[in-house]
Amino acid sequence: MPQYPILRLQKGKEQNIRYGHPWIFSGALEKTPKEYIQQGIAHGDMVHVAGQNDTILGTGTFSAHSMMAVRVFDFSDTVIDKKWIEQKLKKSGEYRQFLGYGKEGAKTTGYRFCFGESDGFPGLVIDRYDDVLVLQVSTQGTEKLKKDIVEVLKKMFSPRAIYQKSAVTGRNEEALPDKDSLLFGKLTEPVPFLENGHTFLADPLKGQKTGFFLDQKDLRLEIQKLADKKKVLNLFSYTGAAGIYALKGGAKSAHQVDGSDWALAQCMENAKLNKIPKTKYSTEKTDIFSWLGRPIHEGEYDMVIVDPPALIKSRSDLENGKKAYHFLNRAAMRLVNPGGIFVTSSCSHFLSTEDFQMILQRASAQNNLSLRIISSFGQSSDHPVSLRFPESQYLRSFVCLVEKA
Repeated sequence: MPQYPILRLQKGKEQNIRYGHPWIFSGALEKTPKEYIQQGIAHGDMVHVAGQNDTILGTGTFSAHSMMAVRVFDFSDTVIDKKWIEQKLKKSGEYRQFLGYGKEGAKTTGYRFCFGESDGFPGLVIDRYDDVLVLQVSTQGTEKLKKDIVEVLKKMFSPRAIYQKSAVTGRNEEALPDKDSLLFGKLTEPVPFLENGHTFLADPLKGQKTGFFLDQKDLRLEIQKLADKKKVLNLFSYTGAAGIYALKGGAKSAHQVDGSDWALAQCMENAKLNKIPKTKYSTEKTDIFSWLGRPIHEGEYDMVIVDPPALIKSRSDLENGKKAYHFLNRAAMRLVNPGGIFVTSSCSHFLSTEDFQMILQRASAQNNLSLRIISSFGQSSDHPVSLRFPESQYLRSFVCLVEKA
């Protein structure tokens, strides 16, 4: 017996949901979102999705504002209640346990516990920093489930605090305001946590995203492995984690460059926590595009790290974004000594691996350099990529040996 209103798909639009993709666009439905609203279905309500033969193919939340009219939570006729939430988050936790996170004595206590659609929970991201949980809720449907989500998390973790960081892509489309809020406990200052045995601070109150960028932990380990005796430049450093990994790997020095006074102050706090000598760790505030456009000393560093924010936020940004990535990489790789290491990343989902490689190929040729890819990385495995949801893959990084062409 159906528990929720049924939205029927147009003929020929059933394939994606049958293959397990969790997004149903408004154009795939028989009626428009406005017509469903007139029927009494509210923005964020639970609905069933059915095919032409009236078989229910999934259960999810309805959006009256987004192009994604339905985000599917379960590919069956089910009820999304507190019991369902508990089972789903338990499964998410079991996967992190399999990866080694959340275990007693673990060397990493900061990790992504739930990654939205990849973990079968659309609109929800949960990052864990030791005994503090930080949520990002991007849809009205998941916002309506938040009270039960918090109760389940309290039972699972007995956390010191649960905090919602609301400034996240998608909330505007869902007509949701950006408002950070404390959902449980007390949180007044940055939270210390471990990553691969190193200590860092996450600041949910003032920091970007949930307070730290957890998705680059695998790349940072590679940087540590290759940094011995190198002079390192860390562009778009944020709070300086890559520079600290480099120094823990034996780097001679690490210079952090960012446009935020707050982030650079956090760099120094993280350096103190990891007992980094002041003589080896420095910071500089500047606009990095302008900084790279000035006359530069070629071959000034033995390792250069470039990890900008997403420069392509939609398909309409693609061409201008490619030009920005080309400028950054062409200018930054000139700073690397031949025989040195160039580390470059893109967190723009819309920039494909092939396009990113082509940008690097052109930029290196223009500099009369050759890049040999030593290793490549995506987001760390606590940010899983689901083959049913290829949109979950967004991060691409290359570690390259720089040689004269």
